[in-house]
Amino acid sequence: MDHKFEWQEQRMTTPDGVYRTLRAAILDGTVPPGGQLREAHIAADLGISRSPLREALTKLEEEGLVVKIPYRGAFVVEVSAREVAEIDSVRLRVEPYAAELSAEALRGPERPQLLQTVEDLRRAMEKDDIPASIDAHLRFHGLFYDLSGHGVLQSLWNGWETKLRLHLSVDHRTYSDNPQQLVVEHERLAAVALEGDTDAFRRELAAHFPMGLGAQTGEPGERTSRHM
Repeated sequence: MDHKFEWQEQRMTTPDGVYRTLRAAILDGTVPPGGQLREAHIAADLGISRSPLREALTKLEEEGLVVKIPYRGAFVVEVSAREVAEIDSVRLRVEPYAAELSAEALRGPERPQLLQTVEDLRRAMEKDDIPASIDAHLRFHGLFYDLSGHGVLQSLWNGWETKLRLHLSVDHRTYSDNPQQLVVEHERLAAVALEGDTDAFRRELAAHFPMGLGAQTGEPGERTSRHM
């Protein structure tokens, strides 16, 4: 059944305003992975012409959230459990290294930025604002790669981010009974990162991946992601 689209903020019929409304609908799970974004339906709901809508869909496609299939339309990208498990199996190895490389910056001028992402995550989870919580969640992890000064690590993160974003659009809703659990996990990660304890960081990160990766990839002894 098609969802009725509504403005997420003050009505803005510009392509950017339409983009933000559609993006929020994707990230809060209103339109699930694989769901179709029907132009006529959305245009009627939002009271807009097709032109800003098509520009917004193109921007979402460029971001990797939407795929356009000829003669069928635009659909929210689907991300398999196997894809996420494979990404996380690599992250478990390289993210501690990124944290090690970024430790000096994080203990110095970038420390407030790291702590602010945790606070932003806390506020978003308290408000049950799924898109904002995902943004904060990914900013937190992305900081280690961004501040590592390592181009290959940064490219890896950029290649994963959209798929992880779509995965989290489903995963964050599993915290509804205990929204602060995710915050506490990231507080621990931040603490060990600031201490420069790479081994402890790896252990805390592994706690995010509690299921056997072997079930998804056929590799024994690995772990897959539940929450990132």
